[in-house]
This record gives sequence, C-alpha cells and structure tokens, in this order.
Amino acid sequence: MKTLEIIYWLRLALGITAALICIGYGLATGTISNTKFTFNTFMNGISMALVTYLMSYYIIKFKFMHKVEKPQKLLTTGIGIYFISWLVFWVLLYTIIAAA
Repeated sequence: MKTLEIIYWLRLALGITAALICIGYGLATGTISNTKFTFNTFMNGISMALVTYLMSYYIIKFKFMHKVEKPQKLLTTGIGIYFISWLVFWVLLYTIIAAA
C-alpha cells in the first residue's frame, strides 16, 4: 500500500477509536443519560474527537514526514473519513447506551 492509503485507513480506525473514547468518557462522567440529549454532551464529544485528530496528526507527521511529497497531505488525508466514522459510531453507540 502507498503511504497516503495507509494514513487514510489509519484515520478510519482512529475515528472509530475516538468514538469509543468519547463514549467511555461520557459513561465515566455520567453525561450519557436516557432522559435527554444536551448540547454539552455533543460538544464534549466533538472536542475530544478534535483533540484525538490533532494528536494523530503529530504522530503521523513524525512517522511519515519523509515518505510523502507534500507534508500538507499528512493533515488533509483522511479528514473526511475520520469525522464521518467518528460521528456514525458515536451516534450508534450513544443511542445503544442511552436506550439501555
């Protein structure tokens, strides 16, 4: 596989992992409840997803900097799949846990 393909699939896996981290944080702090969904819950999740993405950028940059033509590609490759996979899995897991 090419380097950018590896980064793309890595970002997909990180999106799913970030959703699991957000749900775990919600369960640990007690912000996930079956009574109502608040805007604060969503903002906690999105901020954790952004922090996870930024941390992954610096790790990927350190590892793959010399293997790509444009270093800017390290930031933009897989950004869409990361946030879409995070959102889908976060909503799916939140719905399952809140309904229980």
